[in-house]
Amino acid sequence: MIYSALKLAEYLDGNLEGDPNIQVTNIAKIQEANNDSVTFLSNKKYTQYVYSTKASILVVDSDFCTDNDINPVIIRVENAYIGFVKMLHLFNKTKEIQTGICELSNISETSNISKGVYVGSFSTISANTTLHENVKIHENVFIGENVTIGNNTVIFSGVKILNDCVIGNNCIINSNSIIGSDGFGFAPDKTGTYIKIPQIGNVIIKDNVSVGALTTIDRATLGSTIIHEGVKLDNQVQIAHNVIVGRNTVIAAQSGIAGSSTIGKNCQLGGQSGVSGHLNIGDNVKIMGKSAVTNNIKSNTTVKGSPAFNSTDFNRSYVHFKNLNK
Repeated sequence: MIYSALKLAEYLDGNLEGDPNIQVTNIAKIQEANNDSVTFLSNKKYTQYVYSTKASILVVDSDFCTDNDINPVIIRVENAYIGFVKMLHLFNKTKEIQTGICELSNISETSNISKGVYVGSFSTISANTTLHENVKIHENVFIGENVTIGNNTVIFSGVKILNDCVIGNNCIINSNSIIGSDGFGFAPDKTGTYIKIPQIGNVIIKDNVSVGALTTIDRATLGSTIIHEGVKLDNQVQIAHNVIVGRNTVIAAQSGIAGSSTIGKNCQLGGQSGVSGHLNIGDNVKIMGKSAVTNNIKSNTTVKGSPAFNSTDFNRSYVHFKNLNK
């Protein structure tokens, strides 16, 4: 797709400086761009490249200034990095959009398939499942019975969405993730033998949620495991049964939330962090990478360490930890 500087400036709600008819066909890094490219500058460490870049269009912050002339047409926006993200969405939309049902897919006669749906080869849609408008089911996906998937949601290859789960609108489920797997529930009897506890609930994923590759979200024992609006889960994240994750929370790779814990809204969990079961994590909490949370955390708190505690106290304590051998 070809975009003019004028069209990009209008799309980004930016101020254009230079030839509005300059055209580009791709977006590239500032140091790798060519004359068919639009690029951006949001990190000052790359400022040197504005003088040597071959890009035809450069998106910058509104307060960007330079002492020397530069070659690219300039588009000034409030936030150049957000402008870059918007351009990624724009250029990504120009890729071929697949629709239709592949002959090699397996779709139950009792399923409800809306317009604009794509189902790839060797994917299975089970009984009484509803796919709303423009859902994209890629190859080798399994969708269980009584599942509902909202408008414009994309399910990549290898994903398993098991019985009774509900997926909202505009979600992305990346390859080989499993939604609605059996929760880890066992109870020891008097002999110490573990008896399986049936997990008969489901998983509810609200709108605008992104689930990374190889992530697992377990079904509830009773009721629902709930992932609220805007949550972003990285690759290889484990969400156990009956967990609730508040809206706009982000969880980085290899993190795990044990059963029946609640994570508040707008939280940030660093990579390889862990939260024990039956805990309540407040809103706006930051859990640093590799932290092990074993107690409830109040809202607006940052914690780190294993076991995790207030990050400021941790940093002060670490001065002593590292000097114990002396």
